[in-house]
Amino acid sequence: MNGTKTANTRPTASTVVRGDSPGGIHRARAVTRAFTKGLSPAPTSDATDAILLVVSELVTNALRHGGGRYTLELFAGPDTVTVAVSDPNPAAPRARPPDLNAGTGGFGWHMVRRLAREVTITRGRGKTIYASLPR
Repeated sequence: MNGTKTANTRPTASTVVRGDSPGGIHRARAVTRAFTKGLSPAPTSDATDAILLVVSELVTNALRHGGGRYTLELFAGPDTVTVAVSDPNPAAPRARPPDLNAGTGGFGWHMVRRLAREVTITRGRGKTIYASLPR
């Protein structure tokens, strides 16, 4: 975990999107951008960029490693935006060394954990990764 949970923070806004193809990554980003623009006050430009990057990485990883489909949920509280991405694979993400030469990735999970205040994973039939970022 990268932080501590905040007690009694209830979401003030939420949205859900589902996808099962690489085109869903673009859609997830567009929905996230619209979601952040609709918040009052809106997150800063830097915060929005971080939120979009986390969404991109988690959705890409769900498609690539999590069973080929995802559900994205976005929640906004007074101080945070929480990105929740669910996929059908119960296996937790695995950090691996970034590959600078062969282009096989390894950067995403490290970025998510660095950008988020807190990252938690719940497992059931699949898993849901929750990443809370400053608003």
